[in-house]
Amino acid sequence: MDSIIVERADGIVTVTLNQPAKKNAINFEMWGGLVEIFREVSQNPDDRAMILTGAGGNFCSGADLTGGSDDQRHQLDRMQYFGYTALALHEVPKPVVAKVDGVAIGAGLNLALGCDLIVASDRARFSEIFAQRGLSVDMGGSWVLPRLIGLHKAKEMLLLAEILDAKEAERIGIVNRVVPQGELDEFVKAWAMRLATGPPLALQMTKRMANSGLQMSLSEMLHWEAMAQTVNGSTKDGAEAMKAFVEKRPPEFKGR
Repeated sequence: MDSIIVERADGIVTVTLNQPAKKNAINFEMWGGLVEIFREVSQNPDDRAMILTGAGGNFCSGADLTGGSDDQRHQLDRMQYFGYTALALHEVPKPVVAKVDGVAIGAGLNLALGCDLIVASDRARFSEIFAQRGLSVDMGGSWVLPRLIGLHKAKEMLLLAEILDAKEAERIGIVNRVVPQGELDEFVKAWAMRLATGPPLALQMTKRMANSGLQMSLSEMLHWEAMAQTVNGSTKDGAEAMKAFVEKRPPEFKGR
């Protein structure tokens, strides 16, 4: 669809929200499109890393509340797509980087929070805007945000619905890096390339364990770490890493 652009190069799939006139607000058809794209990336072995971004100088201003769809389903059925999209994004096993310029507001912010890493330009702005719209949080924000920045700071963002600049978002731990706007594309591409050339199986297992760690005991996580390392040690990528170390060259990982 024209409202979502998907580009692939060098193992990196870039997904761009493309409604710049609406600051990339996501309409109903786009929610379904994102679910399909995230599931496709999950299953495509050639997609080693994903960048999620927006066109026209903004990431995403949230859900498109202006209508424009003739869909006749109940509001609850339509709202389920928010949940489907959040879950499909969280379940992408490959590393995902959010490239944020301009606004990341409401569901748009929570879409970024569903990524593994967030890189923002120095002009980016963030807000859990829902309360100002008479709404409660959605798109997984109530689950992700307290785990990311702590319960009380999350409540401050959710209940007061203030707008944070990039520097403050970095300070409280929402953003991994803030870079000048003119350096954003190059920086994110470099990170994505590092991820895409990394060991796919090891990165996928590391991501899954990191996401699961807060819900498991130390004993359980030590068990899964041991299992994952055992798998890594038996792969061709593991052997390649050891060979490259001995030969003092960069490894070439294939995902096997």
